[in-house]
Amino acid sequence: EVQLQASGGGLVQPGGSLKLSCAASGFEFSSMTMSWARQAAGEGPEWVSTIASGGSTAVYADSVKGRFTASRDNAKNTLYLQMDRLKVEDTGVYWCEVAGVRGQGTQVTVSS
Repeated sequence: EVQLQASGGGLVQPGGSLKLSCAASGFEFSSMTMSWARQAAGEGPEWVSTIASGGSTAVYADSVKGRFTASRDNAKNTLYLQMDRLKVEDTGVYWCEVAGVRGQGTQVTVSS
């Protein structure tokens, strides 16, 4: 059974940073492209980033490009999202996905 558990969310001021983690199990993590997505209250889900299985290539939504960095540790079956220069509009629930399976999310709140 595929299990994905995001963590690391919290309350941060605008301009601050957070690093999210996503612990994966139940599949061959090192072989799979992984993605991050988010959803703000009252809005639909938004794709944030996708990283290749080897971790060398990642792509980002325009809204986070230059501020967010996805990475992974295949030895630890863990996906990361470093979020810098956070904005109020980055507030939402963040989760990781693999092959269309959505994991448990973590709340990120950016507020002064």
